[in-house]
Amino acid sequence: MRKTVQNIIDTKGSDVWGINADASVFEALEFMADRNVGALIVEREGKFIGIVSERDYARKIILMSKVSKETPVSAIMTPDPVTVGLSESVSNCMQIMTNRRFRHLPVLHEGDLVGLISIGDVVRAVIDDQAFLIDQLENYITR
Repeated sequence: MRKTVQNIIDTKGSDVWGINADASVFEALEFMADRNVGALIVEREGKFIGIVSERDYARKIILMSKVSKETPVSAIMTPDPVTVGLSESVSNCMQIMTNRRFRHLPVLHEGDLVGLISIGDVVRAVIDDQAFLIDQLENYITR
């Protein structure tokens, strides 16, 4: 069975946490910590414009000696990030994330944001798919 992003969204849900581009990086970090997530969708006037992650904070605030309470999220976010659709294969998502070295992919459907998947979601889907295949092979062999 070829797993897709739709399978991941069906399992984990389509809730996506977002923050306004003008919010401070500190506010974004508090929001991420409160919800136990590693990335947020960045919005301006209700429109998806980017993504911000804990990695952005580490590399663009701490290492550059900026102040998180004074820096807007828009200054460190990734604008126009790579996105995937619901029909994208899980294996292709893993390849994108591995090759591009990021851990989150926004999911679009007909131009609208419908989810956000993480590398953990992708790995879990691959493991589930492999477990299913192993079970099927074991059943075939023991018949």
